[in-house]
Amino acid sequence: MRPEDSSTQAISNGHNGETNGASLKKALQPALNGHDRSATNGASFAANGATKKTSPVRTTAQWHGHNREEITRILIQGLNDLGYTSAADVLADESGFELESPSVAAFRSAVLDGRWNQAESILLGTGSGAESADQNQGGGLVLKEGFNRGQMLFSIREQKFLELLDQRELSRALTVLRTELTPLDYDMHKLHALSTLLMCPPEDLRSRAHWADTIEQARLKLLQDLSRSIAPSVMLREHRLAELFAQVKQAQINQCLYHNTSVAPSLYDDHDCSRDAFPLRTSDLLEDHSDEVWHVQFSPDGTMLASASKDKTALIYSVPSFELKHRLTDHSKGVTSLAWSPDSKKLITCSIDARAKVWNAETGRVISTFEHRTTDSYAITEAAWGPDSMSFVTGSHNRSLALCLWRMDSSTPQHVWEGGFRSDSVIITPDGRRMVVADTEGRLHCFNYHTYREEFSVHLGSRVTGISVSRDSSYVLLNLEASEVHMFDLEKRETVKTFTGQKQGSFMVRNCFGGAAENFVLSGSEDGLVYVWHKENTQLIEQLYGHGKGQSGKATVNTVDWNPVDPGMFASGGDDRKIRIWTNSVVPAEAIPGSLAREAPRHEISRTSAIRSTL
Repeated sequence: MRPEDSSTQAISNGHNGETNGASLKKALQPALNGHDRSATNGASFAANGATKKTSPVRTTAQWHGHNREEITRILIQGLNDLGYTSAADVLADESGFELESPSVAAFRSAVLDGRWNQAESILLGTGSGAESADQNQGGGLVLKEGFNRGQMLFSIREQKFLELLDQRELSRALTVLRTELTPLDYDMHKLHALSTLLMCPPEDLRSRAHWADTIEQARLKLLQDLSRSIAPSVMLREHRLAELFAQVKQAQINQCLYHNTSVAPSLYDDHDCSRDAFPLRTSDLLEDHSDEVWHVQFSPDGTMLASASKDKTALIYSVPSFELKHRLTDHSKGVTSLAWSPDSKKLITCSIDARAKVWNAETGRVISTFEHRTTDSYAITEAAWGPDSMSFVTGSHNRSLALCLWRMDSSTPQHVWEGGFRSDSVIITPDGRRMVVADTEGRLHCFNYHTYREEFSVHLGSRVTGISVSRDSSYVLLNLEASEVHMFDLEKRETVKTFTGQKQGSFMVRNCFGGAAENFVLSGSEDGLVYVWHKENTQLIEQLYGHGKGQSGKATVNTVDWNPVDPGMFASGGDDRKIRIWTNSVVPAEAIPGSLAREAPRHEISRTSAIRSTL
């Protein structure tokens, strides 16, 4: 807000006060990351690399404890990003700081225009026009500590290879693979994956290569990745101001224990969410099962909830009414688990009877039955859908059929992995790249879903009792017998966060990510409680009393799942045969109370696990 005596009117509602909403004097030029693409090769952009020095404003090297040059360069880039190129020029002129040197501008232009030889020449410092000021005495662009040019060259040549494939110039692409990529000896696994793309149909290339929709987008993504390796004193990462603002917002979210909305915090003020808006109260208590509830899962579109039980049935409820829609009764033994197809039209149920059945979610009828045909009967423990909703994988305690890939149009497995282990849990990442499997010996296996090859295997030191995956396909949550929940990074191949407090041991206990931005980790427990942690700081924020003892006298909460569409709702199921729906839509006075004090009628029946009892 300007002082009242300012000679220039304040900008209001997006209009310049001097024009009263009339068109701007100068139309903004199209910009890419704030930079004019019309610049000639090797020349600086308007604000990049030009030496403008009239009377720079530099009172001190610091501004409120921050480096003045860093702030100014980031502001120049941010103004260009916003389309305020003239303001960026003025700031560069007044401050005397340049955003980028001519060689960096030329490197940017070469990458975005697909002039790969020139881009490599500038990176390595072998070009005749390379500027020495920012190129480490002719040794190429200055990189951050720990980064190497081999990795960057691989990325540039990979882009070149993929563009040739996209243009169906297979001979030239093969030459690039053999004479340019292979000699770098950088990543043999990735090199092998690239070689398989030579036989890939054109329509599948982008999805198989995890490539952008257009070449222009792919090149921009490449430039963003490359800029992360270059020293920021030479080249700022793309959209650095926006990136910093995102970090500020994320920091506020991380400090807010109950942030559960997709609306980002405002930069105007500090952020805090009320606990009252969190789903802590039971709105519905579903009592349609006659035995332990082993698995609950919302459909991806959030309109249905399915449950699996020891009572040999699976149920489908409508959401949000939670009226019983279908009772699925074709299994002869307990239903260990279930899985919704990504399109929410089909449901797989897995059973101790060694069968997996696919159901039509709308009609409640069986579409197909898939059976492990062996002399010994082992449970099908879990199933996971591929992203096409037409293929899926089943896991089993049968060592010879521990992992089978099926298609809806065949009753014979399309592929059987030869792992030699017993599979407790299996998931496929939402992007369709990986399949992650937990075996009965405490090992985690990660496979490439397209090539079937195992990427890695790690020993966790404890058997996994439940597994789930994040929406961005980066992390899996692992419940361990050792009473810990681990968040495992699939890229780093290691546990990055640990959540403790819940009780686990003998039985299958499931977990999930939850909330509008998956800010929470949710888990069942063998003490009858539902545990909720803040994902970023691993703080235990809630222990919810929801499930009582079952027929065996145990009070295990076996399963939890958060509605993927409604961040204010999740479900839990336990030994007490009940499913609880937790929401933020009921006031405390109207909530259904906890049931720890109430026990189901006891008969001398031992407590069994959805999977453990089948070995």
